[in-house]
Parts: sequence; structure tokens; C-alpha cells
Amino acid sequence: MIEFSVKLSNRPGQLATLSREMATAGVNIEALAAITAGTDGFVKLVVDQHEAARRVLSNAGMSFEERRVISAVLHDKPGALADMAEALANTGVNIEAMYLLNSNSEGLHFAVAVDDDETAKAHL
Repeated sequence: MIEFSVKLSNRPGQLATLSREMATAGVNIEALAAITAGTDGFVKLVVDQHEAARRVLSNAGMSFEERRVISAVLHDKPGALADMAEALANTGVNIEAMYLLNSNSEGLHFAVAVDDDETAKAHL
């Protein structure tokens, strides 16, 4: 999975424009976080078609960065997140972002951005 970090202006319609452009290209947004800081807005999203999303963002002239994220399924119980975070911390892996993709009978399905994918995969 790929996480896109998009910088937008902090004004009405920016998120609508971004999401409409993705929809028009047939890109489904699977996870999203948005925050503002002064005149800037920042959107982090995980999509189902990263190549198409990259084209959409480039063609729209939107400023963005991207990075890989890994998948993790946690049991839906107290302490599951703490256990995962501690396991990664004990191996020196830093969690840089997390997104809840969905929850179902299997548990909580997260997209996790870390500073060392290979080490993290071995411990999840």
C-alpha cells in the first residue's frame, strides 16, 4: 500500500476537489486523515490504485509526497495496539502514521507507516 501526503490550501472546497478528482479517475480512498495548520491543509490518504492516484495528483498540480505502508490486523481487544506498538519499539521500528482501514470479525485492519518496513513485517 502507498500513503499519499497532499498539501492543500486551508479553504472551502479543497477536500471536495481532491476527492472528486480521485473519484473521476476511479480511485477509491480507503483511509484518510486531514488536518489544518494556519493557511495550509494536509491530507494523508491510502487508495486502492496508487498509480492512478499519482497521475491525478500530478495532473492537478497538487503538491504531494508518498511512502509505503504495511498492513496489520489486530485483535479487537484492550491492549492489542499497545502490544503491537511495544513489539515494534523493542526492535527499533518507529511508527510514523496509522490508519484504521476497517474492522470486522477478523479484527481491526490498519495501514501502518514505519521507518523500517522489513523489520516491522517480521514482527507483526
